[in-house]
Amino acid sequence: MAFPQTRMRRLRASAGLRGLVRETELSAGRLMLPLFVMDPGSTHAAREPIAAMPGVERLSISAAVADAREAAALGIGAVMLFGVPGEKDEHGSGAWDEEGVVQVATRALKQALPELLVVTDVCLCEYTIHGHCGVLRDDGAVDNDATVELLGRTAVSHARAGADLVAPSDMMDGRVGAIRDELDGEGFSEIPILAYSAKFASAFYGPFREAAGSTPAFGDRRGYQLDPANGQEAVREALLDVQEGADMVMVKPALAYGDLISAVKRATGLPLAAYNVSGEYAMVKAAAAAGYLDERATVLEILTSLHRAGADTIISYHAKDAARWLTELNP
Repeated sequence: MAFPQTRMRRLRASAGLRGLVRETELSAGRLMLPLFVMDPGSTHAAREPIAAMPGVERLSISAAVADAREAAALGIGAVMLFGVPGEKDEHGSGAWDEEGVVQVATRALKQALPELLVVTDVCLCEYTIHGHCGVLRDDGAVDNDATVELLGRTAVSHARAGADLVAPSDMMDGRVGAIRDELDGEGFSEIPILAYSAKFASAFYGPFREAAGSTPAFGDRRGYQLDPANGQEAVREALLDVQEGADMVMVKPALAYGDLISAVKRATGLPLAAYNVSGEYAMVKAAAAAGYLDERATVLEILTSLHRAGADTIISYHAKDAARWLTELNP
């Protein structure tokens, strides 16, 4: 896709962006820390432990700023925000609310830490009462085109709040192009899109759904997420996202998908993110707690393998620990 949809300079605009996509070396700057942020009107405690993910918490806005400050001090390249709203509805309208949880958190983070990259997850699943990633038709299936319109609205609201990158995770057809058009039309042509291009219908997402409160109320997401058996389809999805204007692509999950990290990287030539997901994190934590694995050695081996496979940046709940360990290894 030609200019103005394709703007190679988007990922060269700051030292943080250039570091995020540099092509060699495993370092803290390659890591992205996911944060689960609670509605600012929530009456919950500032930190709410997530049972299935030891060491990970749902956070108030102030607690999220504190964790992001710690991440920045460790040299971590970016944080990724997931909203845990106080209210939900059929259409997920909290996703594009200018005073929604992600929008408020983004503004707070950029005010406190202007140099830290803030990436926002663009999806409706946390905000819908049914837990699916889009608007439902009368027959219970997700309406692709109606959902894409709302995703564009959501991405613009995130950009307006100060997001450095927007990351659509819904797996609707055509959403990358629609979001690019919406961003450009609203004056945000410099904002990059990190597309969840190859997101599989995986058993490794269970702990995340507890954390974000996004378990579908009925059915599953196999009608729009990828079949884990299909590698060529994953590459095709990524190439379509490139044609629609994606600046970065993603493979999710990561640990069992190294072959596709490599294949997608080769096929697209774009900076690639691998999402070291909640189930992968929980397995390592459980095994380490039982004394079956050396946690530090295991985590660094996993992250190194993902980088070796072709991941330029790695989204991981281990990010803070890994950054500390990397500093110890390379003081």
